[in-house]
Amino acid sequence: MQRRLIFSEGEFYHLYNRGVEKRRIFTTEKDYKRFIRLLYLANSDRRFVFRDVERTALSEIDRGEPLVAIGAYVLMPNHFHILVKEIKPGGISAFMEKLLTGYAAYFNKSHDRTGRLFQSTFQARHASRDEYLKYLFAYIHLNPIKLVEPAWKEAGIKNKAHAQEYLAKFQYSSYLDYVDENRAEGIILMKNEFPEYFSEQNQFSDFHDDWLSCKDINT
Repeated sequence: MQRRLIFSEGEFYHLYNRGVEKRRIFTTEKDYKRFIRLLYLANSDRRFVFRDVERTALSEIDRGEPLVAIGAYVLMPNHFHILVKEIKPGGISAFMEKLLTGYAAYFNKSHDRTGRLFQSTFQARHASRDEYLKYLFAYIHLNPIKLVEPAWKEAGIKNKAHAQEYLAKFQYSSYLDYVDENRAEGIILMKNEFPEYFSEQNQFSDFHDDWLSCKDINT
């Protein structure tokens, strides 16, 4: 099916997809780590063979020119969200094809399965308004709260301290890369391509705490 949304260079987009029939697409720590590594490797104008760089630090890999700028991401058991800016013509489509094809091939081989892994062609929404673009940082980074308080968006947070502690330990998103943790995965992000909403660490934390206290964070 042809996509109605046409991607444009210099514009921001919220990309997401889930497993076919809502199945889990991340079942082991290795799965999460493979997808996160692919977020960096697939974002390149060059071809790559994963086994050739499997044990090489991301910072030591010459991947060529990136196709998109990644501003935020989160991996949930059966879906993912990525916030990007297209920085090369056709960059989003090329990046997502490499990312999803590469991960699906890995997952099927690792888990002895065949067939389609993802529900459909990835979904995308244009973040054309500054207010919506900033909101997406909270929406994406607060997704993991559903794993400890499934109904928090409808009923509110029961234990805010526990939710904050969970976020501070969750390894499968870019949240920690904004709270000044020096992680190797931080190289995935290109923060300079996004508005400087969080020039200081406390601005990032306060922004997310404010959203954590409200219920209206659905998109």
